[in-house]
Amino acid sequence: MKTDDRKIRPDENSFFLGIDTSNYKTSVSLLDHQGALFFQKSELLEVKKGECGLRQSTAYFNHGRRLPSFLKEGLDCMREKCPEGKIRAVALSFRPRNVEKSYMPVFLAGLEAGVNIGNALNIPVYGFSHQEGHIHSVISGTLNEHPAVEEPEKPFIFFHISGGTTEALLCSLDGIHYSAEIAGGTKDISLGQLLDRAGVQAGFPFPAGKYLDQLALAAPVTVKPSKVRIRDGWFNLSGQETQVRKMITPDDCSCVPGIFHMISELLAEEAFFLCNKYGITDLVIAGGVGASKYLRTNVPKELEGLTGMRKATTETIGPRIHWGSPELSGDNGSGIAGLGYNAWISGEPSHANMLLDFLNR
Repeated sequence: MKTDDRKIRPDENSFFLGIDTSNYKTSVSLLDHQGALFFQKSELLEVKKGECGLRQSTAYFNHGRRLPSFLKEGLDCMREKCPEGKIRAVALSFRPRNVEKSYMPVFLAGLEAGVNIGNALNIPVYGFSHQEGHIHSVISGTLNEHPAVEEPEKPFIFFHISGGTTEALLCSLDGIHYSAEIAGGTKDISLGQLLDRAGVQAGFPFPAGKYLDQLALAAPVTVKPSKVRIRDGWFNLSGQETQVRKMITPDDCSCVPGIFHMISELLAEEAFFLCNKYGITDLVIAGGVGASKYLRTNVPKELEGLTGMRKATTETIGPRIHWGSPELSGDNGSGIAGLGYNAWISGEPSHANMLLDFLNR
């Protein structure tokens, strides 16, 4: 990430720490003085076989056990490659979304660790939402040569598709934060829940999406759930879940390619509708489901077909899809670290007092 003369220029010994503690992963990242990814460690929380997730209290406890070793590994890596290296700022996710009353106890593990590190080192601490981290990990091009969206200050559509969330958001960069207005999505279960529940029923470990993705890529579509109906950007998935639960067993997963075909159609039609409704061409997709190789291959094909068909009769917008790297589509700390980097070079005051108030309320 480039800096201009109006921003603070960190020296080559500067590093920026990012922490994210979600329902699914413990994540720690370090960025170097140029804002490039230097260290990343992100691992799934352990879930007992046959179960579809963890209690908040259990996830919080497991994050607390993991974070010390993750942080030590990152700091050891920094000291080994840059003996004079210093952490200039800590950034953390402390709530799911960047709105009032957004709260989940699982994020308190990262909040506590980040504030303690900031106080111990006497450095700024910055707090962001988990969703902002997802957006920025794709937008900033942390693992790519170029940012996904060249002008994030202009509105773009963001699909957050994961185990807990399936939302379409109208977004733009506003200072050091991303504004995100919900423009559509599911009214009941998420796409990740649909896949995880089907996969666990078929005997796969939780989260099951990557196992089903492999099956979808290896076989043709022979049977599939009914098409999802979209109404003004909103849809329901519980009916499709009921159908899938009746189809799938440990001995018969033939419906899996059809499930992913149905999701590809849904995402393409949702993207086409919203981009034309708001006159937007840039569409960003992230979240664990966004790492799917099947979806990355087939959603653009479905969208191309829709755009070509509609252009024959009316003016339409063909969205440009930005997936970001598969490594950073799921929960990770790099987007949070990048937001902290931006805050520091912009001279943003530390959020430590606000975060302490949030922690103690």
